[in-house]
Amino acid sequence: MIRINLLPHRAEKRRARQIQFVAFSVISVVLGAVLVGFVHVAIGTQISNQERRNEYLKQETAVLDRQIAEIRKLREQTDSLLARKNVVENLQSTRSDVVHLLDQMLRILPDGVYLKSLKQTGNKINLVGYAQSNARISTLMRAIEDSPWLDSPALVVISATSANGARVSEFTLTFNLTKAQADAAVAGSKR
Repeated sequence: MIRINLLPHRAEKRRARQIQFVAFSVISVVLGAVLVGFVHVAIGTQISNQERRNEYLKQETAVLDRQIAEIRKLREQTDSLLARKNVVENLQSTRSDVVHLLDQMLRILPDGVYLKSLKQTGNKINLVGYAQSNARISTLMRAIEDSPWLDSPALVVISATSANGARVSEFTLTFNLTKAQADAAVAGSKR
C-alpha cells in the first residue's frame, strides 16, 4: 500500500530551519556581544593597570631625578673641596721653595755680581743682574749647576752697559728650582 503524506512537510521543515536559524543568530549575536564586552572589560582593566604603572614610574623618576640632582651638587662640592685641598697642599709643599731659593742665591752669588730682579714662574727662575765681568757670570752659572736646589742655567742675554760710571755687564739668566733632587739631598744629609 502506498502512503501519501498530504501535510506540507517541506513548509514545516523550512519553518523549523528558519526558527533554528533565527535562534542560532540570536545566540551568536548574544555570545558575540558578551565576548566583545568581556574583551572590552579586559582591555580596559589592562589599560588602567598600565596607566597606574606609568604614573608610579613617573613619580619614581621624579624622585630619582631629585636624587641625581643632589648627587651632582654633592659631586660639584666634593670637586670644589678637592681643588681647594690641592691648592692648599701645593702651597704647603712649595712654601719652603722661596726660602731655599734665596738661601741658595746667597750661598752661590759670587762677589762682583749684583741682582736687579729675580722672578719665579712655577719652577723656572728668571734672574736679571749686573756683573763686573763675564767670568763672574760663568762662576755664577757653575755654582747654579753645582747647587742641589738649582739646575739647568741658561744665559739668555748679556750686554755691556755702564752703572755709576763703571763699565759692567748686564745679564739675563734662567734656571730651574728642583725640588726632587733637593729633597733627596736633604734626606741623604739627615741620615
